[in-house]
Amino acid sequence: MRIRVFALLSAAALISLSACGDANQSNPEPVTAENTTTCEYPPAGEPAKAVDAPPTAGVPTQGEVTVTLGLTAGDVTITMDRAKAPCTVNSFVSLAEQGYYDDTVCHRLTDYGIFVLQCGDPSASGMGGPGYSYADELEAIEDLSPQEAYPAGTVAMANAGPDTNGSQFFLVYADSTLDPDYTIFGTMDQAGTDVVGGIAAQGVDAGDQTSPIAEAKITTVSLG
Repeated sequence: MRIRVFALLSAAALISLSACGDANQSNPEPVTAENTTTCEYPPAGEPAKAVDAPPTAGVPTQGEVTVTLGLTAGDVTITMDRAKAPCTVNSFVSLAEQGYYDDTVCHRLTDYGIFVLQCGDPSASGMGGPGYSYADELEAIEDLSPQEAYPAGTVAMANAGPDTNGSQFFLVYADSTLDPDYTIFGTMDQAGTDVVGGIAAQGVDAGDQTSPIAEAKITTVSLG
């Protein structure tokens, strides 16, 4: 199944973007029944890279997690918000701790209409995932307009339709118009946004019209 990010270009036109160590919290809270939840990660196809599904019980719903993507173009620091997307952050942290994202290529760049770099598929085909899926977490953005939901610096999950999240995510390097259908789980700092913008500035490969010309490889992911 190919993972897509749908971009609203106008009232009459849509363009799609196809795809198919412990984390330290900056404001840790004691873990209690009141600030945890249970997540579901049912099997979904063959994994692009062998990985275990995340834990499902006792998932924190408070606090922030900092993660740094070590791209060949520079570091991209992301602050993830457990309160807004606990099951998404739980999955991302689990995958990062298992090295799932290490040495993977950000396979798709869109530099018109929407402005995103899409990453998280070890196969770099746009169809790879971790072998499980999970539900959208959209409460924080469901009432926002397409012009409001995904400003520059946003980090969100790519999907193939409702509740089909896996491992692929996108980095928004300029304000983009997207229907609020994609779980937002973090934000880049300005330096990271500039790194992604620098990759985008070199354009898209003329052959496949999707791959960034600049090297966009995640070499390592560090938490905390």
